[in-house]
Amino acid sequence: MVRDPPGSRRAVSEPPAGPDRAPLIVTATLPTDLFAWADGLRRAHYPAERNVLPAHVTLFHALPPSVGPELTRLLARLCGDHGPVPAEVCGLHDLGRGTAIALVSPGLLSLRERIAEHCHGLLTAQDQGVPRLHVTIQNKVTPAAARALQEQVRGAVPHRRFAFAGLALHRYRGGPWEGVGHWSFRGKRGG
Repeated sequence: MVRDPPGSRRAVSEPPAGPDRAPLIVTATLPTDLFAWADGLRRAHYPAERNVLPAHVTLFHALPPSVGPELTRLLARLCGDHGPVPAEVCGLHDLGRGTAIALVSPGLLSLRERIAEHCHGLLTAQDQGVPRLHVTIQNKVTPAAARALQEQVRGAVPHRRFAFAGLALHRYRGGPWEGVGHWSFRGKRGG
């Protein structure tokens, strides 16, 4: 154990000692080709000063860090039991002050519900409802700018079927996320 010299003081900006307090985020992993396409749209249209993350599909925004070890085991088990989870790109989603690629996947929502049941009583208000699955490609712009982008890219967002490749766990550290783990769907049962 490293000890501070007698009489020294820790800098105020250092994180407190003890358990990590960073909230946990669960995402679904897009297949490589769909990720590259969505991330390209995000890099092209998301305000550059705010775009600190690659394209992603968020399932839970802020789970308590205390569930980290248990959640890690649950995600690994779910991915081990399930094969790739069918989904579909179904157009655009108007975020009001942004634009997203709309996705549909009853199988992924079913897996998400299993995670939510496991974390019952620990979900934030934002994580309690059933999400509209999407990949945000633009956010925090004026409504007029969002509508303009939607008109511009509407024909470039084809309906297509795909399969989610897995699940990932991250820690929110105020900017870019810190990866905790990633699990590929590898079971025989479809999602």
